[in-house]
Amino acid sequence: MNEENERNHGTQRIDAIMARWGLENHDLVDVSLEQLTHKQVQKARQGRQLTLKMMQKVARALNVAIWNRLKAEQKDSYYEYIHRDLFSYAKGYSPDWSDPNDALLPRKRP
Repeated sequence: MNEENERNHGTQRIDAIMARWGLENHDLVDVSLEQLTHKQVQKARQGRQLTLKMMQKVARALNVAIWNRLKAEQKDSYYEYIHRDLFSYAKGYSPDWSDPNDALLPRKRP
């Protein structure tokens, strides 16, 4: 296996979380105060290996983007995602993790 393949980890959990919250790459870029780019968010979603600092930057932007969509009463029970919840190659990642924010997710009306 060459070095290029070792840095590609496949679609990450952040991709599914963003989809469930109805977020696009631009939503994270727009709320980030840390000069996050569309390309960085896309790399995060596709599984290109990021540094710890970059994983944390993306996680902070994700949390802010979601926080801005929550109602006031939901904000108290919101669980802030950390990098190990979002990236399979992060130290402490658990494949059996279940999203504590499932109850807060917007529900589609029939």
